[in-house]
Amino acid sequence: MDTKALFKIGYGLYVLTSNYENIDNGCIINTVIQVTDQPLRIAIVVNKKNYTHELILNSCVFNLSMLTEETPFNVIEHFGFHSGREMNKFADCEQVCRSENHVLYIPKYTNSYISCHVVNHIDLGTHTMFFADVVDSQMISDKESLTYSYYQNNIKPKKDKENKKGWVCSICGWVHEDDELPEDIICPLCKHGKDVFEKIES
Repeated sequence: MDTKALFKIGYGLYVLTSNYENIDNGCIINTVIQVTDQPLRIAIVVNKKNYTHELILNSCVFNLSMLTEETPFNVIEHFGFHSGREMNKFADCEQVCRSENHVLYIPKYTNSYISCHVVNHIDLGTHTMFFADVVDSQMISDKESLTYSYYQNNIKPKKDKENKKGWVCSICGWVHEDDELPEDIICPLCKHGKDVFEKIES
């Protein structure tokens, strides 16, 4: 089975933010779908390893900032490759705003944001699917939304694999330098599993 076929499914890239007991955090996600229009309800899927996942479970509120094609890699790196348990992701943010649900959103490099209240969730093993009603949404610009494909082809740096052996994460470029790839490997940067690693051919 060639799991790269799954990469052909249309994905966007979003900054997901939440707040619980005055703690703010955010992460990158790529799975957002509208599931009904009456009520206006969406579903998101979040990795349980993300600190934002914990905040959403406790607060039942979140915002989605829709990233644009102008988003630089350091924004993806900042929100996607670091843990909010180890750093305050908003301490040095260039621009942030707080919406009426008391959750931050990112006005720069986004074309819109939506605010949501969780009404249900399903345990998917490594991830949770949250179903949420949209309580507010605002347009910020008319810039094109950032797709996962555009990120892979135009924003993600091309990693220098010269003189390295092992396996490279196709999502973020981290290299596991060993001949064998452990069955239970989890990329320390983007938290994806074995299926996204590719053998580095010498």
